[in-house]
Amino acid sequence: MKHDHFVVQSPSAPAKQLLLLFHGLGDNPVSMGQIGSWFAPHFPDALIVSIGGVEPSGPAPGRQWFSVQGVTEENRQARVNAAVPAFVEIVRHWQKESGVGPHATALIGFSQGAIMSLESVKATADLASRVIAFNGRYATLPVTATTATTVHLIHGGEDRVIDLAHAVAAQEALIEAGGDVTLDIVDDLGHAIDDRSMAHALDHLRYTVPKHYFDEALSGGKPHDDDIIEMM
Repeated sequence: MKHDHFVVQSPSAPAKQLLLLFHGLGDNPVSMGQIGSWFAPHFPDALIVSIGGVEPSGPAPGRQWFSVQGVTEENRQARVNAAVPAFVEIVRHWQKESGVGPHATALIGFSQGAIMSLESVKATADLASRVIAFNGRYATLPVTATTATTVHLIHGGEDRVIDLAHAVAAQEALIEAGGDVTLDIVDDLGHAIDDRSMAHALDHLRYTVPKHYFDEALSGGKPHDDDIIEMM
């Protein structure tokens, strides 16, 4: 399907992991691709692609997934719901293009891109195995969750655009629903990503063992061979 994107890294051999990046409101895939460059050295076997929002927003080349003009707590979910099918279709497109399944796919979003990443796995349980949500939130908090997706919330302690309280509430809701979640609060950081945020993200992708591994072990199951890779 046609959409704005920027390929940060394409391995010469078939990809073993898929990292998809999603920018914030009014930003663009090339700019968000700079974040992808932090991941590339650590995951040389990964296809890393920065994806642009489906609508123009502000001066070119700014993009968005949904309009925030007149957005309220009451109408935000409907706007996100309208955008989720295209978002999911794009993720599925790159999974097919790369030959990498949901078990080795990570969605990495900032702000509106984090909202869409969180909401897409809320709506589609088998979409990805990891979400890295920088300074994001849910449109409305989930009431059900699955350990098939591990959610890593990373949030600036001084964020005045999306308040830290939204990340705390998201963590609490996912734990209550039986999901798999971590939360890292970056002190004195506003609505941004810095080297501390990136360190948390890289550490989680490399070293945090998903809860579903333990669940499978307790039930006598065995992880899919392709799950046993560095990122996951």
